[in-house]
Amino acid sequence: MPQVAIFMGSISDEDKMRPCADLLTELGVDHVFTVSSAHRTPERTARLVSEFEADGCQVFICAAGLAAHLAGAVAAKTIKPVLGVPLTASAFGGMDAMMATVQMPPGFPVGTLALDKVGAKNAAWLAAQILALHDESIAEKLREAREGFKESVEKAAQSL
Repeated sequence: MPQVAIFMGSISDEDKMRPCADLLTELGVDHVFTVSSAHRTPERTARLVSEFEADGCQVFICAAGLAAHLAGAVAAKTIKPVLGVPLTASAFGGMDAMMATVQMPPGFPVGTLALDKVGAKNAAWLAAQILALHDESIAEKLREAREGFKESVEKAAQSL
């Protein structure tokens, strides 16, 4: 049963979103990583949300560029948290996707992260934090990771 579902609008987004899936794996979070488009496959998107939610999925992560309607389409079909990762895919440098992801109507929120790989990683961290509210093993892994971040900064400072 996936705890987190990661949707990409296109297979061409995989290199930007792979860090999200890799981090969830590292944290021991069961997830599914797939392609579904708000525009090209709206029925598939709605069906997957319904199926994953019925299987116990707790968080949806959606990544898309350009019009970037995927996160909103998923938010319209679930009351579970939806995290959006806008992707750079046009001459607008990702601002088009950022605005489409962040500007949701009241009652259908999407927690919008940063662009591209940084947003992908932070989407995984945030999904894990949401799950950690009710899963102490994930919470402990997050605490350990934070301690590792602290140690790496202190080690870097000492090397200067």
